[in-house]
Amino acid sequence: MNQNEWTTRLVVTDQEAGLNIRELLRLWLIPKRLQHYLRVREDVRVNNSYRPYNTHVVIGDVVTLTVRADELQTPVQTYLPDDHLTLPILFENDQLLVINKPSGVKSHPNRTDEAGTVMNFLTTQLAPQQVQPWMVHRLDMATSGAMIVAKTPLVVPILDRQISDKHIQRTYQAWVSGHFDQATGKFTDAIGRDPEDRRKRMINGENAQSALTQYEVLDTTSTASLVSLTLKTGRTHQLRVHLAGNGHPIIGDPLYQPNAESFSHQRMLLHAVKLSLILPFSDKRVTINAPLPEAFSRFG
Repeated sequence: MNQNEWTTRLVVTDQEAGLNIRELLRLWLIPKRLQHYLRVREDVRVNNSYRPYNTHVVIGDVVTLTVRADELQTPVQTYLPDDHLTLPILFENDQLLVINKPSGVKSHPNRTDEAGTVMNFLTTQLAPQQVQPWMVHRLDMATSGAMIVAKTPLVVPILDRQISDKHIQRTYQAWVSGHFDQATGKFTDAIGRDPEDRRKRMINGENAQSALTQYEVLDTTSTASLVSLTLKTGRTHQLRVHLAGNGHPIIGDPLYQPNAESFSHQRMLLHAVKLSLILPFSDKRVTINAPLPEAFSRFG
């Protein structure tokens, strides 16, 4: 595995035929910075030959894009291989995969000598493909469900752009305390840091940023509600803070519901149940569902 360069091979489709190379790279959401390096280093090739950016492509042309380590905004990270857990894969192609992250597993290590995280486990799982994992977004350690991981650094900024343009849609389910006055609604409270606990966020905390969460009540018990939650922004702990701050902490949340009810459950009942994205280098939208954990049905 060459950890200093990564090559992506793409075949021009009938919808892309007739575009020039510059238009093609723009359509694929390749950042301008990488477009520059691809041109000056002649690392964009059509049918194995470098062509000027005003060259038009035809259906069936093979375009190869090579990205080098010194061109990346995020430094190359090497994770310790860990084979103690095989992560369920919900979707996979040459550019990315979507896993069903278990509760209690961190998304990534904080130190180079740390193991036991999603990125460590995937380092082992992807090794036979000679591919390494790349972070796209995170799920809290206590949260389970659908999580995107890139298989090449080229697609990381493409997926980042989808997230910032709100083209990646994420839906969660959670069991929360209490009942809602309305079956559907939204939380619009700004979220910032908790000045008394650096681990936590709070409504209207320090350096608060706007945040939007939509909810729909799916089921109720005598003391709790099952809600569907759609993230419209991506603030740290957004769902947990919005729910707790509005009187409906997530059952089992060790940070925002630190009481006897929380610890009577083995895990926080928050699950990323559905994820929708446009596959890089295509116009195809896919929706990936992550089955609800057994803890959800046991609680209901």
